[in-house]
Amino acid sequence: MKHLAEYRDAEKAKRLAAEIHRVATRPWAIMEVCGGQTHSIIRNGVDQLLPPKVELIHGPGCPVCVTPLETIDRALAIAVKPGVIFCSFGDMLRVPGSRDNLFAVKAAGGDVRVVYSPLDAVKLAHAQPDREVVFLAIGFETTAPANAMAVKLARQQGLKNFSMLVSHVLVPPAIEAIMRSPGNRVNAFLAAGHVCSVMGTWQYPPIAERFRVPIVVTGFEPLDLLEGIRRTVMQLEQGRHEVENAYARVVTERGNEPAQAVVAEVFAPVDRSWRGIGVIPASGWRLTDAYRDFDAEVRFGVTDVTAVESPLCKSGEVLRGTGWA
Repeated sequence: MKHLAEYRDAEKAKRLAAEIHRVATRPWAIMEVCGGQTHSIIRNGVDQLLPPKVELIHGPGCPVCVTPLETIDRALAIAVKPGVIFCSFGDMLRVPGSRDNLFAVKAAGGDVRVVYSPLDAVKLAHAQPDREVVFLAIGFETTAPANAMAVKLARQQGLKNFSMLVSHVLVPPAIEAIMRSPGNRVNAFLAAGHVCSVMGTWQYPPIAERFRVPIVVTGFEPLDLLEGIRRTVMQLEQGRHEVENAYARVVTERGNEPAQAVVAEVFAPVDRSWRGIGVIPASGWRLTDAYRDFDAEVRFGVTDVTAVESPLCKSGEVLRGTGWA
């Protein structure tokens, strides 16, 4: 707990909150981009420590939250096929598609498995050569390096029965889309530290300059968030619009360049639909042409799937017990 307790110190939190109260003289709306930050803010009562003038607007959310219906529908269309082992992180199983979810398919007898790493799916494909193993790859930039390495490893091992359904989303295009939205009232952003640990901060200065909006990179502990908010309010009060790194123990300007290199080799930008938002240009990744043999959308012909009801079950009956009906 040593490296956690020091970022949860109640007295330090009170001092940071008092400083924010002292500095804030006008109403400001600050958006935290990541759902993990939102969870920490609510769980630790960070929002309750802030002055009324400082409003936190909860951003697009976690990648699970923004995964669109059509991606889940494609996943369902693949997961119900005979001979398929469909692998996913556990938090995706209850995300609803148009009619069903992966949990419903699993409950009805489909071979849907929870894994803890994309490499688990690669190992499974190696151990089950007579089955098609598909991994649902979602996430911000944070999870992309591991997913890219899984595809590279599958190719190195000559696996013909492994593929990936990719639904990555990217933070900078989302920030730009929010700033361009007609009803936008966001004055500043708290950027997600885990994304920047991979990608660095170099992508953000042009956005801060173009929209004249402060962007402060923060972690996820209470003191991280309060310090990020303090720096943001200071910038707003002083009329500055800069990128600040309040998470320097993890994040650097250039980020993890080897990780970025493998991502650039395996993934290419694509327009991506975000649940509840719509299509944001160049806000996602797909597999590059060099790795298209591992693209589950192509392999299973589900590129144009927009809705599917599992033939394994009647969705109305199954979903009634999942919380999504």
